[in-house]
Amino acid sequence: MKKFLLLPILLLAACNSVYVKPDSLDKSAVIYTQRGGYTMKRSIKEALEERGYTVVVGKMKSGTYMDGEEMETDIERNEIPTGVRYIVKTSERRERFNPFWCPFNGFWWWNFNVSIADQKTGEEIMTWRGRGCAHSSIDKLNKILDELEK
Repeated sequence: MKKFLLLPILLLAACNSVYVKPDSLDKSAVIYTQRGGYTMKRSIKEALEERGYTVVVGKMKSGTYMDGEEMETDIERNEIPTGVRYIVKTSERRERFNPFWCPFNGFWWWNFNVSIADQKTGEEIMTWRGRGCAHSSIDKLNKILDELEK
């Protein structure tokens, strides 16, 4: 019976891999992050703004370029504003409704990768490859931000 209880705990522990460089996030700095997103992209923006950070998504720029000799293609890109100190890069899969695994923890299962890089030093101050229920992922995000700010 003890082995049966230990297996889910070990599986949950393997869901996240986090690297943090403590004391490396300046609260007065501007942070750039991507537009839109499903779960973690939105949650990071909200968490940073609640903590008093200035979060920007940049201006949308459009243009054309030649693809071969004859074809012009319209492209859109985000322009990172000057003065941005940190860049948050997030990739994620669509959240999944999971009433079996997450019934009291937000009901949604997230799967994501997050990186925060310091443009001033060129260092990556945080990487996080995570999977988990919605509420526990937000709790873990806040704990990570606490460690980055200390």
